[in-house]
Amino acid sequence: MLGAALVKCAVERGLEILCVCRRESARVENLPASDRVSVQYADLSEYSTLRVSGTYDAFFHLAWDKTRGASRDDVDVQAENVRYTLDAARFAYRAGCAMFVGAGSQAEYGIVSEPLKPDTPINPRSGYGIAKYAAGKLAALLCKQIGLRFNWLRIVSAFGPFDAPHTLIMYAINELKAGRRPALTKCGQTWDYLYCDDAARAFLAVAESGVDGKAYPLGSGRSRELSGYLEALKNIVNPDGVLRFGEKDYYPHQPMHLCADISELIADTGWKPEVSFEEGIRKILETGA
Repeated sequence: MLGAALVKCAVERGLEILCVCRRESARVENLPASDRVSVQYADLSEYSTLRVSGTYDAFFHLAWDKTRGASRDDVDVQAENVRYTLDAARFAYRAGCAMFVGAGSQAEYGIVSEPLKPDTPINPRSGYGIAKYAAGKLAALLCKQIGLRFNWLRIVSAFGPFDAPHTLIMYAINELKAGRRPALTKCGQTWDYLYCDDAARAFLAVAESGVDGKAYPLGSGRSRELSGYLEALKNIVNPDGVLRFGEKDYYPHQPMHLCADISELIADTGWKPEVSFEEGIRKILETGA
């Protein structure tokens, strides 16, 4: 989702983009058709030896293996993801890039009860969060050693067209569209959702003017109870639908309060979110993706 949005926003700005995509990925079809976009296929394990023709300005590392379910705590898989991130930084260097921007996660913070800031203490609970934090810190060190500018964006929650069907937003939309009643947790979390195009613009803005070495939390800067988001979604998708709150347990390591403080990101780059949650839901329905 985020990769497709990033390519779309880059095309709109007249940029030339090389997309490194997983072999046999069906999501390649989500990329915009443009003569400014080219695709090279490679798995994460191939980044250490990957070569490209030509040179590029910035590298955006969005790929990660095993991001859901029990695999988030698979220590061997997550350790490999750290290695792949370092391989990606070296690949960026070989491709002539001056800038490396990595996709981190709110999972790096662990359980918090205040807005997330660049200097909020880090205490990840899941293997995924631990690996994301390690990847970001080691990639920052490596980039300094090899002469690349570096930034890390810790994404709270992004949504939009082409999102995976298992995510909460897409699950609720698909169930309600089909006339079914989605089974949910109590959804008492205070949450921060950011539309994918806004997230993509943030990545581009950071590549241009982010402060070298800084990790930015990325969200809309606005939060509400998760049940409120879902009620708003229902009223747009199927006002007569029913949401079955409390029928599922919270996930392990479930944070109950997530909101990004984006003041430093705004100050450093001038970026601001533009799309409301409700407008984002309507855009998903309009695209049918």
